[in-house]
Amino acid sequence: MRHTVCLVSDFFYPNVGGVEEHIFNLSQCLMRRGHKVIVMTHSYNDRVGVRYMTNGLKVYYLPVRVFYNQCVLPTMICSLPLIRNIFIRECISIVHGHSAFSALAHEAMLIGHLMHLKCVFTDHSLFGFADTSAVITNRFLQISLFSCNHCICVSHTGKENTVLRARVESNRVSVIPNAVDTKAFTPDPTHRSDDYVTIVTVGRLVYRKGVDLMAQIIKELSPKHPKVKFIVCGDGPKRWLIDEVRERCGLQDRVELLGALEHSQVRNVLIRGHIFLNTSLTEAYCMAIVEAASCGLQVVSTRVGGIPEVLPPELIYLTEPDVPSLMDGLEKAMLDLKEGRAMPPYECHRKVSSLYNWHDVTQRTEVVYNIVARDKSKALGSLLQCYITAGVLPFMLVVALCHLLLRALEWLVPSKNIDVAKNFDKQKQHAL
Repeated sequence: MRHTVCLVSDFFYPNVGGVEEHIFNLSQCLMRRGHKVIVMTHSYNDRVGVRYMTNGLKVYYLPVRVFYNQCVLPTMICSLPLIRNIFIRECISIVHGHSAFSALAHEAMLIGHLMHLKCVFTDHSLFGFADTSAVITNRFLQISLFSCNHCICVSHTGKENTVLRARVESNRVSVIPNAVDTKAFTPDPTHRSDDYVTIVTVGRLVYRKGVDLMAQIIKELSPKHPKVKFIVCGDGPKRWLIDEVRERCGLQDRVELLGALEHSQVRNVLIRGHIFLNTSLTEAYCMAIVEAASCGLQVVSTRVGGIPEVLPPELIYLTEPDVPSLMDGLEKAMLDLKEGRAMPPYECHRKVSSLYNWHDVTQRTEVVYNIVARDKSKALGSLLQCYITAGVLPFMLVVALCHLLLRALEWLVPSKNIDVAKNFDKQKQHAL
């Protein structure tokens, strides 16, 4: 069954991250399997309008200002005419939103549902239940998923978390893990140092990534093991902490800070390392440890969220999220490396290649698309009844207003008068 899919998120190229990589790779594989795919996101500086990426992937950069943390302000109304026009022009049948933090994804799914399109949502994160921000986010997610036909989580832990905080029926949630392009992350042991054991860490330098633990480990491990070096890739508000430890302890020659890197440059850093360190305090699914294992590194990681599901025991040393446990894990990995008990890099790569690939993820996503394509569209009355049951009566006014605006737009700018966009001609591109 061929589908016309719109992948929507506030997070996409030129921004770099796990969600952005997931959307790009999924879209490429879906197109190879014969589906029509477009991506919708907000503008990035001067990147506004329609752009074409690899294999003719059409990306709509909406002229909407960023409000906070790369997300647009959730007005639900201001972007409605533009989003409606895109859905009609591209003959969209499925709207697929990504990330609970993305206001644009939630807006597009609501508008798509009111236009009788099928909606799928992929949740990439874990949330708590106690702090104020989590309570507010969970409430909005619960409202948004009422208009969603199916939800996808990247781990079983993530599924449990989403079912609890968004009150979604478990039979409407599927688990489809992320994958990694193993052809782009291949080992090359010749780039490793023979004199030092190099520990690499890649990720945003923020609290939830365990930067405080990382700084303490660098401080305690360096004097204890003089033949250990660290490479830290990433940037963020907690970078000052690593800088401070580096300066105070005089470790300028043993701690290399590379800052934020393009994703295409990450492999060149990973192949320099022997061990990969992940100190995350919460994680639904960690792409970085899969990429590191694909490059043949021994992985030491905290046992939090969905991380225990990601790699088999022979490829990862799981520890508690505290300094003594992480130190023990690193020392065990170094001992195994020294005594030759560690799995060879190319064997690690073959193992990861057999476990994770985007073609498998795409096929499983197609199954979800086929399921939702057979669902019957909910009438407006049924949707409003759901909101009454959930006790979010004020949001009913927003939904009703969106519905009235869509009716008014259909009268002012009928769907039949909107030109249908031509599909990208791959044969013509190859001929050129």
